[in-house]
Amino acid sequence: MKKKPKSALERLLAIMARLRAPDGCPWDRAQNHRTLRFHAVEEVYELLDAIEAGDDREVAEELGDLLLQIVFHTQMARERGAFDFETVCRLLVEKLIRRHPHVFGGVRNVDTAQAVWAQWDQIKKAEEAGSRSPRPSTLDGIPRHLPALLRAEKLVKKARKAALLSPELARRSRLAKREVARRLFALAAHAQGRRWSAEELLRAEAQRVERQLRQKERERIGRDPA
Repeated sequence: MKKKPKSALERLLAIMARLRAPDGCPWDRAQNHRTLRFHAVEEVYELLDAIEAGDDREVAEELGDLLLQIVFHTQMARERGAFDFETVCRLLVEKLIRRHPHVFGGVRNVDTAQAVWAQWDQIKKAEEAGSRSPRPSTLDGIPRHLPALLRAEKLVKKARKAALLSPELARRSRLAKREVARRLFALAAHAQGRRWSAEELLRAEAQRVERQLRQKERERIGRDPA
């Protein structure tokens, strides 16, 4: 019987294993999880550029570059006996099914995007409560290496949901989107003119505010009856 040709995914996994083999590529063999940790971030930004350009071929190529990072990390983990590509896929499948009970389970009346988000949030909280690394604070779970503005947005969103924001920050602005954008750009220009990094300034401020919010959260928990 004629042997079935390998799929492109099977070939990709085999190629990555070959590159990491003792007689493989010296550069690939020299890498580890830490040396590659920012490569995935760069690939994501290149993917965003391709999406913005509306170039399907470029999008496909950049998705491949991002997939390469996943395959690279899983191959290194497989070599250590930690996990492999199949494990990554299995965990993802289980998560998607678990977090979509309105599709794969018996849950009903979840028929809007807003309802899906509310259900997703409840499921995540239940998962975190029973995980080996629970998140005791409502502010946990924001990646440290996010760009400063995106990290600040996520911090504000979590703090607003937990009613931790000060009255000044909690108050919803009446500024139009164009004015907000103009002010953000003007602030970036002002910082650059002073040879300051707007990114670093905002990151430091977000860290300062986060410390205050976490302290406020701890004090609130301390006042709550057991």
